[in-house]
Amino acid sequence: MSIIEKQISAPTPVQGKPAASGKLNDLLALMARLRSDCPWDKKQSNHSLIPYAIEEAYELGEAVQSDDDEDIKGELGDVLLQVVFHCQLYAEQGRFDMSDVIATLQEKLIRRHPHVFEAETLTDEAAVKARWDEIKVEEQQARAARGKPKRRLDKTKAGSALMQAQEVQKQASKLGFDWEGISGAFDKLDEEIAELKDELTDKSTEERKANIVDIEKELGDCMFALVNVARKLNLDAETATLTCVHKFKSRFGYIEEQLSAAGKRLEDSDIDEMDALWEAAKQHERA
Repeated sequence: MSIIEKQISAPTPVQGKPAASGKLNDLLALMARLRSDCPWDKKQSNHSLIPYAIEEAYELGEAVQSDDDEDIKGELGDVLLQVVFHCQLYAEQGRFDMSDVIATLQEKLIRRHPHVFEAETLTDEAAVKARWDEIKVEEQQARAARGKPKRRLDKTKAGSALMQAQEVQKQASKLGFDWEGISGAFDKLDEEIAELKDELTDKSTEERKANIVDIEKELGDCMFALVNVARKLNLDAETATLTCVHKFKSRFGYIEEQLSAAGKRLEDSDIDEMDALWEAAKQHERA
């Protein structure tokens, strides 16, 4: 008997103004409607959504830390939206739909828990972890058989760009692909910055827009090279950047507070005034 291939089709858009029913199928129909009628949603792609998925995962983490039920529900919903949005796009491409994603997850959970769903007996957490690792190796072997071998740097876990950059550099270094000292990392950083400047120097706005893909690549090279410097200094690039972000937010908050105390808004100030208050914020930090 021949196997009938499943026909993939995107959900039918909901009509009219829907109610918040709490049902998955209604959510899928709502997403289909947004793809049909919302200008922003219509122009998105799976690649354009990547930053939003990462952002929502971080915001969920913050919400869980806050332990506020309304915030947690909202952020869980935002993470779910990313899953639904991606599934809608892939269904439109005829590749797979939400039911395929759910079935794949169910198969994985069942396969990775033989001590729950089969006769295997694992008595403690360590045994469960060891069996889990064995099953993952079996999955990797099956993936390799499909023509998707696991390469040495594939062990890098998903995370922010900075985290992944530092991890792939660390793994490559273990394999001997690295400079002996920090000077090589600095030389590479200087080289990449020079190449970025070369892409920008004496270029009009129109020329930069036309060459934006190459500019993005050169900027990425600069960021990657700077992460190498952090690694050579035994510093975590993600932590260093977050420290800078928090510092910037604190100083900018100081500017806003000082302007507010003077009866002014940020929009009513100019760069000279804000820069002076920025320097005052730095002095305030040292006090």
